[in-house]
Amino acid sequence: MNKQKIRIGFIGLNPDSHWAAAAHLPALRSLSDDFEIIGVANRSYESSKKTAQSLNLPLAFKDAQSLVSSSEIDLVVVTVKVPYHFELVSAALNAGKHVFCEWPLGNGLGEGRKLAALARQKGVIAAIGTQMRYAPEVAYLKQLIADGYVGKVLSTTLIGAGGSWGNETEADLYYLYDQANGATMQAIPLAHTLVGLTEVLGNIEELSARMLTQFDQVRLTDTGALKPKNTQDQILIHGTLKSGAALSVHYRGGITRGTNLLWEINGTDGDLQVTGENGHGQIVQLAIKGARGEEKKMKTLTPPAGVYSGWPSFSGARNVGHLYALIAEDIRTGSRKTPDFEDGVALHELVDRIEKSSQEKKEAWVRSDSDKKVEP
Repeated sequence: MNKQKIRIGFIGLNPDSHWAAAAHLPALRSLSDDFEIIGVANRSYESSKKTAQSLNLPLAFKDAQSLVSSSEIDLVVVTVKVPYHFELVSAALNAGKHVFCEWPLGNGLGEGRKLAALARQKGVIAAIGTQMRYAPEVAYLKQLIADGYVGKVLSTTLIGAGGSWGNETEADLYYLYDQANGATMQAIPLAHTLVGLTEVLGNIEELSARMLTQFDQVRLTDTGALKPKNTQDQILIHGTLKSGAALSVHYRGGITRGTNLLWEINGTDGDLQVTGENGHGQIVQLAIKGARGEEKKMKTLTPPAGVYSGWPSFSGARNVGHLYALIAEDIRTGSRKTPDFEDGVALHELVDRIEKSSQEKKEAWVRSDSDKKVEP
């Protein structure tokens, strides 16, 4: 096996802010035998040079095309805002590079399908950042279910707070509040968390959804300005899993004063409860409680201590690290263990189902209301 380090080029990396610095950098430090960050391309050359100097990187690229064309780069990591994914990932694939793209893969299902087709054509490793499935707590839950902790799963309920998508935000995050940018609550925290749910309990079979908008404006907390908002801030889903278990989901914008992530699994022999500080299951530290048999009160259930050894303390970085470990194995051995762009398309299809179900109900209610207003 070739143990030469895999050389990474980041598109979108700032050393003192944002997701890439908080999650990707610690993850890669824990895998320093496998990866080396060679260079960066940011929105401006000045930003690239600043990042390269701060992180002691060998190369600062003038633009993304220079980075993906460089013979010094093996793996391109795309960590920019969703509207830029398609152009940048396409460039990397066309240059024959392996790619790790943050979720969402594209701005909607259409872009996701085009990128997946291009990745198939190029035959490279094309990884998608749906890392909640690799959280140690999710793996532990999956094992508990497989071992029969709750018996037959009867139902599952998921309630989450999106953090954003309420009526206040920072100017830098305002792009989340325009549906045209593809960075909605259903596309980001809900989709990420449904990856974890389906990893544990299996895929969703049937669903019916309704999405509501309670606020048509958002206040920018750093400027006080009021801006238009057209993204939904309440998402309601009910349906069934392929196992036949009942499914109920409610995601809401902002942060509440109550529990901001509550996922329960109810079975014939026991119950499990998962909580977190927000509805981003891919990032947040998860806590598990359970009770079974004659037990009347839930008790804390903790994954084996060894699963945290050697990984970053931040749960988001730890989960991303597991993805990188699979990417390294896939690049070196030709395996295909990493969630790829095909997995990304499947998740886009699920989000599309949710959106279409809601739209169909909205149109049906509009028609019904219109019919009531027609004089007999």
